[in-house]
Amino acid sequence: MTTLKTGVPAFHGLARALIVAVLSLAGAAAQSQDGVSKSTIVIGQSVALTGLAASLGAPFAQGAKLFFDRVNAGGGINGRKVELVTLDDAGNPATTLANTQKLLAQGVFSLFGYYGSPQVTAAYPAIKDSDVILFAPMSAADEFRGWAYPNIYTIRPGYSEEAAAILRHAETLGARKLAILYAADGESLAALDASERTMQGRANLVARAPITDTAKALAAQPESVLLIGDARAAAAAIRELRGKGFRGPIYGYSNTGESLLAEQLGAVGAGVVVVRVVPRSDNLKLAVVRDLHADMLEAKMGRSNVYMLEGYIAARTYTEALRRIPKDPTRAKLRKSIDGMDEVSVGGFRIHFTQDRVASKLVELSLIDSQGKIRE
Repeated sequence: MTTLKTGVPAFHGLARALIVAVLSLAGAAAQSQDGVSKSTIVIGQSVALTGLAASLGAPFAQGAKLFFDRVNAGGGINGRKVELVTLDDAGNPATTLANTQKLLAQGVFSLFGYYGSPQVTAAYPAIKDSDVILFAPMSAADEFRGWAYPNIYTIRPGYSEEAAAILRHAETLGARKLAILYAADGESLAALDASERTMQGRANLVARAPITDTAKALAAQPESVLLIGDARAAAAAIRELRGKGFRGPIYGYSNTGESLLAEQLGAVGAGVVVVRVVPRSDNLKLAVVRDLHADMLEAKMGRSNVYMLEGYIAARTYTEALRRIPKDPTRAKLRKSIDGMDEVSVGGFRIHFTQDRVASKLVELSLIDSQGKIRE
């Protein structure tokens, strides 16, 4: 009797210990997170490092890597280094999807800094029904900021905000008769759609034509022209417009490539206005710009541009969100951290995600002067 009585509690104690151990292991498994180890946080990026889109995509990726290198040199985030795995998609949406599937199969913590609206559209189905977020894509199609894309958090505003800024500027000049010349790529068509929706009832759209058909635009006698395309296509159209005597204001969106366009045009670009969605990359009054320049100097890199700065700001914002996560990062904690970023200064650049998945509404205009240089 005594043995039996003392043995039963001993058995119960062993059982309880086993149950606790199993529950502890289950809890640890539940808390483990893809892409996170004791020493690293691995995030994935698909971006154009080659091809035509590389003129904007590659500098963006370089800027992001510069900041993550700075973070890692300082010990990382709570002892974990940020590992950015970047795959080249050459601007091909099908490759972007394949790259995304590969990154997800590798178990990345999140996706980061894609380039191009068609590329993001192609990749999104791979994360649509998951807890994986895509942070700070360099794409401006308006739909990514809506209810249909809840896993996308952007820093830059959409094309509708860019269109509104251009309209306001044209109105101050009294140039209400507008012609739009557009390229046929997916990014340009997304910008065209936003332009027409934003400008309806506000501007007199007198012509809409392919970017190579400057004659059709000029036949409508516009007072201003909006070019939607990459720097090379826009530069060719501007030369034709100026060569045919058009002296009114010419506008370009942020994807036209501010500094790239200025370099191609030189003095011919005088009077061309291009949208920016980040501060000037030579504005050393801002800490984030000074830090970028310091990191570029240490890495022995050349001149900065707005695309590199955008990538640098994106990486700095993402890092700030990670720093705000208590203990071990999870995807749910990351989303909650980003959602809680309310009027945060990121090196002087203001970030606001609270109740919005778009962090910044900054839209500014840069002017190419008679020396082929960019100024506000």
